[in-house]
Amino acid sequence: MVFKAVMNGLIKAKAMPQISATERQALEAGTVWIDGQVFSGKPDFAKMFAEPYSKLNARERAFVDGPVQELCTLFDPHEVATTRVIPPAAIDFLAKKGFYSFLIPQAYGGLEFSANAISTIMAMLTSYSPLLSTLVVIPNSLGAAELIKHYGTQGQKDHYLPKLATGEYLPCFGLTEPTAGSDAASILARGVAFKNAEGKVQIKLNFRKRYITLAPVANLISLAFKLHDPQNLLGKGEDAGITVALVHRGTPGLEMGKHHQPIGDAFYNGPIVGNDVVIDADEIIGGKECAGQGWRMLMEQLAGGRAVSLPAGAVGGVRAAAAAAGAYAKVRQQFGMPIAEMEGVQEKLAEIAAMAYLAEGSRIYALSALDNGEQPPVVSAVWKAYLTELSREQAKNAMDVMAGAGVMQGPNNIIGRGYCSAPVAITVEGANIMTRSLITFGQGAVRCHPYAFKIANALEANDLPTFSSALKGWIGHMVTNTLRLIGMTATRGALASVPQIDGVTPYLKKLAWASTRYAYLTDMALINVGGKLKARQQLTGHFADALAWQLMAISTIRRYIAEGEIKEDLPLVQYAVEYSLEKVQRAFEAIYANFGNNLLGKWMRTVGYFGLRMSPLVGASRDRLVPVVAKTITKTDAQSARILGDLAMPKIDLAELDSDEVLARTKGVKRLMAAFQAVQAADVVQMKILQARRAKLIDKGSVQDMAAAALAKGIITAADKVLLDRANRLSLEAIMVDEFTPAEFFGKEGVTYAPGFECANVPNVGHGVAHDAPVEKLRVVA
Repeated sequence: MVFKAVMNGLIKAKAMPQISATERQALEAGTVWIDGQVFSGKPDFAKMFAEPYSKLNARERAFVDGPVQELCTLFDPHEVATTRVIPPAAIDFLAKKGFYSFLIPQAYGGLEFSANAISTIMAMLTSYSPLLSTLVVIPNSLGAAELIKHYGTQGQKDHYLPKLATGEYLPCFGLTEPTAGSDAASILARGVAFKNAEGKVQIKLNFRKRYITLAPVANLISLAFKLHDPQNLLGKGEDAGITVALVHRGTPGLEMGKHHQPIGDAFYNGPIVGNDVVIDADEIIGGKECAGQGWRMLMEQLAGGRAVSLPAGAVGGVRAAAAAAGAYAKVRQQFGMPIAEMEGVQEKLAEIAAMAYLAEGSRIYALSALDNGEQPPVVSAVWKAYLTELSREQAKNAMDVMAGAGVMQGPNNIIGRGYCSAPVAITVEGANIMTRSLITFGQGAVRCHPYAFKIANALEANDLPTFSSALKGWIGHMVTNTLRLIGMTATRGALASVPQIDGVTPYLKKLAWASTRYAYLTDMALINVGGKLKARQQLTGHFADALAWQLMAISTIRRYIAEGEIKEDLPLVQYAVEYSLEKVQRAFEAIYANFGNNLLGKWMRTVGYFGLRMSPLVGASRDRLVPVVAKTITKTDAQSARILGDLAMPKIDLAELDSDEVLARTKGVKRLMAAFQAVQAADVVQMKILQARRAKLIDKGSVQDMAAAALAKGIITAADKVLLDRANRLSLEAIMVDEFTPAEFFGKEGVTYAPGFECANVPNVGHGVAHDAPVEKLRVVA
């Protein structure tokens, strides 16, 4: 009787978040993974770290080291970004080598790679050329190939998959509309089923889509629409629901080919409009039986798919930032020293390096889960939102390090395009604001909590036995977890039973403590806010932050263990985990401050908040790690290779660059990395000269004067002098920014300036070439 009264009271009060049909499909899609461990309050780290950890197999590694690297030699990324035209040789290469077929089974002509391999390739290509990468990412992400592979009829698989594998069909996915972005389930695209004159069931479509990547060049659309069937011709009722069907370019009434102009690299993206477009009902993916099943299909594939393409691009962006900022900081000198030796610059470099390590650990850990059969929607949402945001932050840090070299555009600016393009990934598949404030905790609190989903289902079904069992379990969980939190707080996590790993165990104890507090706060939020949880987006956003940074800290440690606990990487791990715990601490403080104005909320904001601040998860100790972590990306060795991962890097022959003609043709990444190599090769020589100056064996002067004096006194050899001269020459060239004539700047000859101005005596200057010719400023014409 007591449980019956409680259940009726909760139903009447709408105490649990209300779940719509589309939300239920999202909640039921995929699996609960390590996110469930965090919500439990007692994570089993030994179990987590025993899970398989993906590595590329021999076939995948050969593809990455072969065709992927070769593709990146077929064109200049700056030229492609400027002209927006991908060379025909690169287009042909994509089709010939199977770049469209990573998802497609080998039986249908595909390469059938693992999620890890697909993500690795996407990360490389996105860091090299975002425009090119869209031609690879879209065919190998949610869309025609993936949906047909999982849900298509045999006829659809036999017809479409081989042609998608070869690029004969170039797909795009039509979902987003002017009035349906993050709220994709509210699409207005409408399809009406009818019988034609021959008695065949067809669908008349009317829609307006936008932001569709590859739409201007695609010839096959996977179109999402709401299907209406007034005569129930498909047997799914009058309003069948969201459906996905294939629409071919050239179908009467279909308008496509216009371009949007995305910020940064203007990849192919545009609108699709349909006016009375008629298709056969057989073009529904999965056939007529799958009418109305489109939302379920999308949620099931997005459950894991969000962890692949966008996080891959984000990781590629962080790697590129690390490579560029580390090299530039070593090459660029100010106040008589490389800026890499300045503490302020080191703070930026350390964060970039540690976040590159963390991001790669997060990427591979999640992909390992996918390759092991998991489909974790909450973790996928976290990776999409937080890794793309992390990439934007590290692009900003790299811009700070490179300063003017990152601001002035041209072929030699290797970081600016990535910085400008960073918002793109953040808006795809719903803005990160929505992912953070609605999806992550909104789904996680219900799906990953040990009992919440069971209680919500029982309340909806008015199922007393299930409700009674789940409520008893929840009460026991809350009591146990509250007592655990008291003990954990009193001992600052010392009570936690965790694996013993040198240099890491204290962090695991802190993460166990954080998980216990997180589970406690989740229970308090569900009890205190309940059915209004979706409306309390500030609160849910802070819960999302706390969850995300716990997951990323765990992923960082998982990487360290999987790679054999390489001791020189321990400072990277410690920096990344302390950074993450600091984020978790801030999120907890914000949660305590946002509980509301009732009695529990007041207690949280006063007593609870005070206790939280008095015993934080982590102190201000990360500064001690900055110098050693910053240096990891200002050198070329096995450690920096682990941090940078798979990047498309040019082959460099330093002796070849002794030619002025060759050096003049060397631009962008190759120019900077050549200087980086040359400076490292000359480090020993620089040290000899520095020691001689300190010993007063030579007088202080310019680099050239001190080198000449050192050579004359036998402190360095002639070969040493060659290394030093080459380093100085290449360094000076590497820090030059691009220069343009008026004709180049305006894109035409005979430029007319604003009224009242003219330009005089401007020499014809090539890109990135220093000059001594005088330049008169613009002057007012009387």
